[in-house]
Amino acid sequence: MAVKKLPNESEIDTTLVRQLADILKETELSEIEVERGELKIRVARELTVAAGPVTYAAAPAPAAAPAPAAAPAPAAMPSDPATMVARAGEEVKSPMVGTVYLQPSPEAPTFVKVGDKVKKGQTLLIVEAMKTMNPIQSPRDGVVADVLVGDAQPVEFGEPLVLLEA
Repeated sequence: MAVKKLPNESEIDTTLVRQLADILKETELSEIEVERGELKIRVARELTVAAGPVTYAAAPAPAAAPAPAAAPAPAAMPSDPATMVARAGEEVKSPMVGTVYLQPSPEAPTFVKVGDKVKKGQTLLIVEAMKTMNPIQSPRDGVVADVLVGDAQPVEFGEPLVLLEA
């Protein structure tokens, strides 16, 4: 089986890789992936427990990945489109595929609940991906209008997690 070489495979845009690495630092995410045509660039960092060095790696994704299984719909979301109500506010979306946790530990209270006032940068929940806990922070000050996911629920990239109102 012949391996198809992309025309720009030997010329990886190092500026793009550096920009992605900077985004990881700024957002405290553990990985980010960008796709341009057939070229995929994934930049990830390995977080260490003792505040050691952070490493970055760029790796192309497999050419043909199997389709992921559909995540179950959150219990709060009606399945019948006729009963769905338009949501007002800003959706805070998952920046990665993983498992969402609403509290820092099983015996601790949830980070936020409906009606809570939150500040920009405040942790709303955690998305665990590859044994790394990634805090999802509020993009702005506001009020939690709805928590759209359940605890320990698998989530997809771009899936709405929390709804914020002004």
